[in-house]
Amino acid sequence: MQIKPQYNDLTPYLAASDIIDFDCDIIKDLTYDITIRSENIVDFIKNAYEYVRDEISHSADIDGKVITCKVSDVLKAREGICYAKSHLLAAILRCNHIPAGFCYQRLILDDDSAPYLILHGLNAVYIEESDKWIRLDSRGNKPGVNAQFSFDDEQLAFPVRSEKGEEDIPIIFAEPDKNVISVLTESQDFETLWANLPIELENKFT
Repeated sequence: MQIKPQYNDLTPYLAASDIIDFDCDIIKDLTYDITIRSENIVDFIKNAYEYVRDEISHSADIDGKVITCKVSDVLKAREGICYAKSHLLAAILRCNHIPAGFCYQRLILDDDSAPYLILHGLNAVYIEESDKWIRLDSRGNKPGVNAQFSFDDEQLAFPVRSEKGEEDIPIIFAEPDKNVISVLTESQDFETLWANLPIELENKFT
């Protein structure tokens, strides 16, 4: 699928914010740790991606109790759902001056128990040496889910099944969508969160 940035200027994809708070020490320290064991920029991106995918649990996989959104909170809790994990990956990359953005898919939550469309969050990262954006999904692997770092051929967590109404949203956003932020920050427990997962983007840019 052809993805395109919301902005041609890369500056917004390097910015910190209240949510993407990579200017705090805990993120800086993690970024440094990943940097010193990486051979080059692409290796750093791969290592950062695999860290978030493998070392930060998806809350649904561990029966998590903490709803996270802000990057520093995600890292401290070491858990989050897909949106929160995408916030952390973007922060680590931006902390190392690598442009990163937010992508979304509309996927069926569960074919059997919840057969309706919700937003799924992932990332796009800009590879300067190739002048290319690639998508990465750090949701976390489990039986039936095998996302991998890939430069040429995407290997995301979930295939899009257009026959079921699922779709890729082809925009690389510079900030997390406001509907996503709202559900993460306003839900008091996971029962409320799962019942109110966003189904549409607040940002209608196409």
